[in-house]
Amino acid sequence: MKLATLNANGLDGRLIVVNRVLTRAAFADTTAQTLQAALDDWHTVLPALLAQYESLNNGQCEGFPLAVDELMAPLPRAYQWLDGSAYLSHVKRVRRARGAEMPPSFIQDPLMYQGGSDSFLGAEETIYASKEEWGIDFEAEIAVITGDVPLGITAGQAGECIKLLMLVNDVSLRNLIPNELAKGFGFLNGKPSSAFSPVAVTPDELGDSWRDSKVHLPLSVKWNENLCGRANAGVDMQFNFAELISHAAKTRRLAAGTILGSGTVSNNDLSKGYSCIVEKRVLEIIENGEASTSFMRFGDRIRIEMLDENGASIFGAIDQDVQKCD
Repeated sequence: MKLATLNANGLDGRLIVVNRVLTRAAFADTTAQTLQAALDDWHTVLPALLAQYESLNNGQCEGFPLAVDELMAPLPRAYQWLDGSAYLSHVKRVRRARGAEMPPSFIQDPLMYQGGSDSFLGAEETIYASKEEWGIDFEAEIAVITGDVPLGITAGQAGECIKLLMLVNDVSLRNLIPNELAKGFGFLNGKPSSAFSPVAVTPDELGDSWRDSKVHLPLSVKWNENLCGRANAGVDMQFNFAELISHAAKTRRLAAGTILGSGTVSNNDLSKGYSCIVEKRVLEIIENGEASTSFMRFGDRIRIEMLDENGASIFGAIDQDVQKCD
């Protein structure tokens, strides 16, 4: 099943069901007004949503044309946004850019931070920044949306808590981050609003590509129409989503509607390219002694998309430009 949120009816939008090929949609009002409302009562509303989804796909429900530019993030705001860093090749490269080694403990203990969740960007919303000098970077990721997660859940149980998946552009302001981390208290200004794919999908939509709580497909990242990378999200993921959920719930329960990100998708195989600019800059520093690739400029575009084995878009594309904030 594929779900989205139309920019209507206030801050939380209006829940719609989207057909498999991302061309038509139907209002889900009789089942749930918003995606959060659906997640709060998931087991009750799921049969009706699935029936509507099948009706859209087989032509029994005409619906209306899907317009991506009229969509908000599937969850325009969430009770909680947690972002991991499950791809250790990315961790190693980014830390190397700061002159720091990766501690051995990172192999057993996931990295994770809690970001701002009160205002997410839709897939085609502009990324605003005041200065290019802040080091505007994209980070292509996958995220899951959970149902209610009990305190202390094990990784073996946590996979059942995954209700939906999305793509993420976890925007980073690289030149603000080092000073923030040096304070020893985490990110704030270096992490503006993240953007999410047009639709969120249930795990079964991925077929055999969803296994071991990982998505085993390449994630395409294009910067100004140039292909940056196609790292496979199921390769080199040190901690799968079930393990990340279990880590997050170690000392507290997670409410339905919690969003948990994978961190930047990255492979050890350098031929797969990169999913953020800082990784390319690190490789340039290693090879040439200095970085030659700049961060994003005002007017740049970033496109993040995942295709299935038949070449069809699964989540729709994140397609954003960068502009100066007035």
